[in-house]
Amino acid sequence: MTITQNPKVKSFETRLFINGKFVDASDGGKFDLISPTTNEKFAEVSEATEEDANAAVAAAKAAFPAWSALSPSERGVYFKKLAALIIESHDELAEIEALSMGRPVSGYFESYMAANSLNHYAESGHQALGTSSLNTPGFLNMTLRQPYGVVGAIIPWNVPVLFLINKSAPALMAGNTVVVKSSEKAPLTSAKVATLVEKAGFPPGVFNIISGHGHISGNVLSHHMDIRVISFTGSGRTGRLIQQASAKSNLKNVILELGGKSPAIIFPDANLERAVKETAYSIQWNSGQVCMANSRIYVHESIAPRFIELFQKGFANIRSGDPLLPSTNHGPQADGIQYKQVQAYIEEGKKTGKMVLGSEPSEHESGFFVQPTIFLETPEDSKIMKEEIFGPVVNINTFKDEDEVVAKANDTEYGLYAAVYTKDVSRALRMAKKLDSGSVGVNCTSPAGASDMPFGGYKASGVGREGWTVSMDNYLEVKTVLIRVDEE
Repeated sequence: MTITQNPKVKSFETRLFINGKFVDASDGGKFDLISPTTNEKFAEVSEATEEDANAAVAAAKAAFPAWSALSPSERGVYFKKLAALIIESHDELAEIEALSMGRPVSGYFESYMAANSLNHYAESGHQALGTSSLNTPGFLNMTLRQPYGVVGAIIPWNVPVLFLINKSAPALMAGNTVVVKSSEKAPLTSAKVATLVEKAGFPPGVFNIISGHGHISGNVLSHHMDIRVISFTGSGRTGRLIQQASAKSNLKNVILELGGKSPAIIFPDANLERAVKETAYSIQWNSGQVCMANSRIYVHESIAPRFIELFQKGFANIRSGDPLLPSTNHGPQADGIQYKQVQAYIEEGKKTGKMVLGSEPSEHESGFFVQPTIFLETPEDSKIMKEEIFGPVVNINTFKDEDEVVAKANDTEYGLYAAVYTKDVSRALRMAKKLDSGSVGVNCTSPAGASDMPFGGYKASGVGREGWTVSMDNYLEVKTVLIRVDEE
């Protein structure tokens, strides 16, 4: 089957947004965007140079004094305008994402979540409070919480609009100015949001959005002496490079949300139908391109045959195809690089595990489609059990008791998300305490989450936490003020 896409959106903003204006790259450079559905070029996007990245930081630095002097309520006016504009642009954002990285429009929800975050932060700025103390005789002491200055944000390609807002909004509400670098795989929705930032009336230089590759503009932001905080979501390899860049430059504060190899554990007393449905969705959603997807499933040996039977049936019923069609719920991998990487892992898995679904070739003659794939009886020390695949590939193994499965689940350098399915409350709480993971779902799995809970990883899955109740702390310095009080 050959797919011919017919989008409603015929033109895109592809330039850099620096100091309140859209500009081409300083050297005129551009990079191609290839449709992952048709494997055909459909756009050219400005490639930010080192000069452009420096210009964006300079604009943010110049805008900082006036922006930080505003009250939270005054900043919130811009947030509410932007939230409304993002909701108005939902259909366009969904279609652009489908074109850029193959995300089916049928499941696009980031615009609503991004708008919710903006509306939340629009009302939460007054929560940035210091403390006071009379515990030192002769002194009234206090702390002030003040913005750092310029914040850099480097966002991933799998849910870019959500990451753009969830990193920028708390930084901006805290009084910082920001420079966001979008992913070269999916830059168009970020550029679209930039048009909405302009329309919302943000002062020039407060909110800058540039596109390009990490080794150029991303490298500049990571090393820049005028950026005091950098927030990154993406691969562990790049996260390590950013930490190194921070150490080599100005020891900027670094927030990292990196990869995962998330386990889901199914006990005999679990609601089996729910566990099958939710774990299958977790690894198939967004074509498996989700950092917290439950790519390892451990099923108690007494229920494994039935679980696997139901899982195969559910996994086999996905509808892959043109992500612009509302009937499609499974799109391609984001690009040729991702496709080749996932296929290489599948070939590696065939050497050690038992493939029971996924060997059939894709029905699509073009594009980067990968069939949902299941491996059974894979050795725990094998490559596909240890490394993040970032595709619709799941390993299902069995276990006998709690101690055994905890040891298997924790035997990884990652620790982003884990899930436990059981009706035994005590067992669930025991498991939640024992699992080395930043989040643990009980009778639920990823992408289930809560906006008012901290999100982040243990071990190599990241540094720091993000979420409505904690993100502003990432962008506020704490200053102690000691005040001697003279006695009469």
